[in-house]
Amino acid sequence: MRLRDRSISFAFRTYKLIVSPMLHAVGGQTGACRFHPTCSEYAATAVGEYGFLRGGWMALCRVARCHPFCKGGFDPVPPNRSRTRAASDAPLPISNAFTRAD
Repeated sequence: MRLRDRSISFAFRTYKLIVSPMLHAVGGQTGACRFHPTCSEYAATAVGEYGFLRGGWMALCRVARCHPFCKGGFDPVPPNRSRTRAASDAPLPISNAFTRAD
């Protein structure tokens, strides 16, 4: 894992372990996240799936939707179509079971 990836992962873990519990303690029951997965989990998934710039933008837009007039609910990170397409276009591995051993 590259240094950038490790530092981003460290920032997300620090937020979940230190900052998030403090926000929930101060905000009480109404301070809980309106969405599932939580915004920090969404951000970690989005950055891992789309990269720092696009995933970060998606996470920022998600946080902007978190306000008292939003219902919230289930809001997963959309699948990355370019990764899905690239994986489905990849050739299947050839099994060694059909090769003849001499």
